[in-house]
Amino acid sequence: MKHAARLYRIALTVTLASFGPLAHAKPIDAQLDCKSTAHDFVAPLQQEGLLETKPMRVEPNSVNAFKPVKGATLTAYGFKVYVVVAYQKDDPIFRLGKGEPIADSAYGVVVWGGDKEVEQQVRAASSDADVHHVAPFITSIFCKQ
Repeated sequence: MKHAARLYRIALTVTLASFGPLAHAKPIDAQLDCKSTAHDFVAPLQQEGLLETKPMRVEPNSVNAFKPVKGATLTAYGFKVYVVVAYQKDDPIFRLGKGEPIADSAYGVVVWGGDKEVEQQVRAASSDADVHHVAPFITSIFCKQ
């Protein structure tokens, strides 16, 4: 019984500690309304020092993947953002891929969360963003013009 109580206290402490970063997270739900441009989505996050200025990856379709800076936590609809993805034609913030660009302007995020739960939150917020399953518990929220 003593061991069970100790194990419970440890599990509770770890669980509560994992919620700490989200308490100081910057929500970016409003920017995912699909009424903006990729530049207007990414540039302010970079200027605030929340997002890396160089993409960690550029896909052949020119989608640039930017990581939040170390210590920064971004959320979208209550889900932690893993990476911000975006591209805008003729904008120096973004690098061109080797293939055909996805669109003149496209942006979004990849979050830690199941696709059904993410879809529910996005629709409840009346966003027109597309929601796509990426992997188990990894989902993208994407706007394309």
